Formats: sequence, structure tokens, C-alpha cells
Amino acid sequence: MPLLAGAATAVAAFGALLSLIDSGSWLRGPCSLFFLLAAPAVALAAALRGLDPFGRALCSLAGSVVVNMLIAQGMLAVHRWSVRGGVVAVTVLSLLLLLLVLFRERISGKRTQDRATPAKVV
Repeated sequence: MPLLAGAATAVAAFGALLSLIDSGSWLRGPCSLFFLLAAPAVALAAALRGLDPFGRALCSLAGSVVVNMLIAQGMLAVHRWSVRGGVVAVTVLSLLLLLLVLFRERISGKRTQDRATPAKVV
């Protein structure tokens, strides 16, 4: 399973790179589409840890489509549509969501440790 995750990460990173450098390769379309679906899906899946695996996968993929549509609609509304801008926006939004999840876990982990230690009564 770690090998599959590593391969998926490599394909997604390659797709983002091909989009950002405006490559004419035939791999640009499929790899970029994989990145645009996988990046928000992974970030959302990290945020939905309480669900069972099938529900988590389904919700994260649906949320990924929603995130991509909202970014595209926002870019079209302000007349700033570009492929590079879309890839950058999806990357930034996905990284922010992942950082928020990590920050939340760090805070909740500290709070559970504080509560776990018994209070000394004098």
C-alpha cells in the first residue's frame, strides 16, 4: 500500500509540474486531472478520519469535485481563468486544509495529554 501511495503522489506531482511549465506532452491532461482530483481528496480524507473507509473515500472524492468546481467558478467570475492559476489555487487550498488538520491534531493531542494527568489536590 505505501508503494501505491508513493506512485500516486509521484503521478500527481508530475501532473502539477507539467501544468505549471505548460508542457505540450500528451501526459499533461491525464496527470493534471489526477492531481486536481487527488490533492483536495487527500486533504479532505485527512479531515474525515472518523468515517469508515468507503464513506471517507466517497466523501473526499465528492468534496474534491466540489472544491475544483468552486475554484473554477470563482476564477471565471472574476475573469482570471488560467490553467496555472487553477493548479496553484487547488494546491494552496489543499495545503491549507492539510495544515489545519495537522494543527487541529496537535492542539487536541496536547489537550488530551493535559486532561489525562491527574490534578494534585493539596
